[in-house]
Amino acid sequence: MQCSKPTILITGSDGFVGKNLVIKLEETNNFNLIYFNRNDTEEDLINGIGSSNFIIHLAGENRPKKEEDFYITNSNLTKSICETAKTTKRKIPIILFSSSQFSLDNPYGKSKKQGEKHIENYYDETGNDVIIYRPPGIFGKWCKPNYNSVVATFCNNIANTIPIKIDKKDEEITLVYIDDVIQSVICDLNNLINVSDSAYKNNGNLIYKKIEPEYKVTLNDLAEMIKSFKKSRNSLIIGKVGLGFERALYSTYLTYLPKDQFSYTVKSHDDERGSFIEMLKTYDSGQFSIFTARPGVTRGGHYHHSKTEKFLIIRGDAKYRFRNLNTNEHFEIVTDGNENLIVETIPGWSHDITNIGKEELIVALWANEIFNPSKPDTYSSEVSNE
Repeated sequence: MQCSKPTILITGSDGFVGKNLVIKLEETNNFNLIYFNRNDTEEDLINGIGSSNFIIHLAGENRPKKEEDFYITNSNLTKSICETAKTTKRKIPIILFSSSQFSLDNPYGKSKKQGEKHIENYYDETGNDVIIYRPPGIFGKWCKPNYNSVVATFCNNIANTIPIKIDKKDEEITLVYIDDVIQSVICDLNNLINVSDSAYKNNGNLIYKKIEPEYKVTLNDLAEMIKSFKKSRNSLIIGKVGLGFERALYSTYLTYLPKDQFSYTVKSHDDERGSFIEMLKTYDSGQFSIFTARPGVTRGGHYHHSKTEKFLIIRGDAKYRFRNLNTNEHFEIVTDGNENLIVETIPGWSHDITNIGKEELIVALWANEIFNPSKPDTYSSEVSNE
């Protein structure tokens, strides 16, 4: 017998974390979702809890107009959720998002601590599974700038050429990325669900969950890294945006670009042979370019001692020629845009490429290092026939 989908009540589903979580849960198509947000009523909350198998309590107050509003959401709403869940007499696990500031002696910290206490009491009285998150600063897409996230503010301002102010440049902050947060919650849900004859079992655990990985960065380094993303469109040099914190931060920065910056132009170097366009450069993995050659045109005719290149024909017909500088051995490769053949230049071999077709030749090129005019490692040497 096929089990029905479990139902999750999500409070604060229209907030930063909530928006990201809802999208991910909808992708899985494994759950029915009920939302409770700021404009919903107490009756909506009661009905939502009554229909739910799990509760993810994200709603929180960070910067209210009045101090007492901290307690209305962070403490009182949490208490209401727990009390209502107890009246159902069912096993309803709760995942609570608290804060790493729960121990601070200020209204925000105190209200978060009270909220945790209500959840702990719920666990003590019901034995239901409870998971409490105490995340540091969370960053990622859809986080509101000029609110409570320095990452969102820096990304928004730098992307939109608005000045930023840093009072304590060396202050170190701890951050977690929204995708890691969401992945952790999804993992929790999957671990909580044990299906047997359409019933949900409960292990009765109280867990204080830490999101991994955590990133530590100074405010100055954070700002400089984001500024480097903006500068990369002119320099074409991009950092290690495929790994770790820099990957997450770069993805976040892009989401704050205005729509008229979704595209940008790069310079084309044109002459009688065709065009050469540099697309992207990296500090440690070379650069990517595109070049063209008109029919009958030969490009290259040089060698490298250490530099290497990979060529891929996008359109047209080409002949590559190679000559070993030491043995004078010759070698040729003929290919076209239909083969998806990557040809690699070898140090110590002079090489060139000729458009042997009737249409313009278009070639994608990767070189393992950025071209340095003062140390080009590129030396003219004709590739003559044997």
